[in-house]
Amino acid sequence: MIPFSVLDLSLITSTGSPAEAFANSRDLARHAETLGFERYWVAEHHAMPGIASAATALLIQHIASATQTIRVGSGGIMLPNHSPLAIAEQFGTLETLFPGRIDLGLGRAPGSDQETVRALRRDAGSADRFPQDVVDLLAYLGPPQPGQRVVAVPGADTNVPVWLLGSSLFSAQLAAYLGLPFAFAAHFAPEQMEAALTLYRREFEPSRYRQTPHAMVCVNVIAADTDARAARLETSLRQYFVALRTGRPIAYPPPIDPETHAWSESEKALFAHALRFTFAGSPATVQAGLCGFISRYQPDELMIAAPIFDHGARRDSLSHAMAIRAALARA
Repeated sequence: MIPFSVLDLSLITSTGSPAEAFANSRDLARHAETLGFERYWVAEHHAMPGIASAATALLIQHIASATQTIRVGSGGIMLPNHSPLAIAEQFGTLETLFPGRIDLGLGRAPGSDQETVRALRRDAGSADRFPQDVVDLLAYLGPPQPGQRVVAVPGADTNVPVWLLGSSLFSAQLAAYLGLPFAFAAHFAPEQMEAALTLYRREFEPSRYRQTPHAMVCVNVIAADTDARAARLETSLRQYFVALRTGRPIAYPPPIDPETHAWSESEKALFAHALRFTFAGSPATVQAGLCGFISRYQPDELMIAAPIFDHGARRDSLSHAMAIRAALARA
């Protein structure tokens, strides 16, 4: 059975705080390690009242120091917000502190609005330099070359595994060209997933980083004891997503009664499209959904986001997910 991994947005709930979000992320990572998840990633977002992982490298250190074996990384670092040298130094430091356990996933989007991009002291054209920035970053993390004047210390020759993340064909093609592993964000932008995976696998060129393609896909899993319980938990994601897409991001909201709340037709269409790879339900329901998904799209690894308001329910969902993985392995 393929590996399962975790994507954590370090959610700040409407009744919580960043400190509580960090404590929950640390606890959830320990739980994921105990359950046997392959890796635990956190994502860079800025000026989002519901997401605490803006200083991504610091949160990775917080999580890695609380765990022993699980790989910890970024899903991802939004490279247009940073200089490649600074990221090489940060992740070279992490790799030095936690040898063999650090992943560096890179995204091309800013992870914020344009006003926030300017506040980060980056220009709007930074994303256009993404391919060259990736190449520069790979060089900083690799062995220093004769005559190289700028060397990442620490960072040089740490060879931190670099992944490219995306929700379109661009990063899939770049990952294939550079011979890097690729992760697709199907949990919120599934439209081009199948085409991106096909392109990546077809165009992949073996490199010193990988000899064969490795495609990971991220989906939402909200598993609970019953379908009804999971449907209620899922309403937090739906509320949050509507607020985000309408330009008014909020702290992560508590669930509401799905039977009495009336979603608009446009909201229903949004859920059916953007959140269609959200597997919510009892273990049997989620197992059937994941079995069909894995069989059809053949990911090399599945990354699971568990966007659930209650931390205990989030832990339970991960437990159900790994029990489902075991059941799928036996099937």
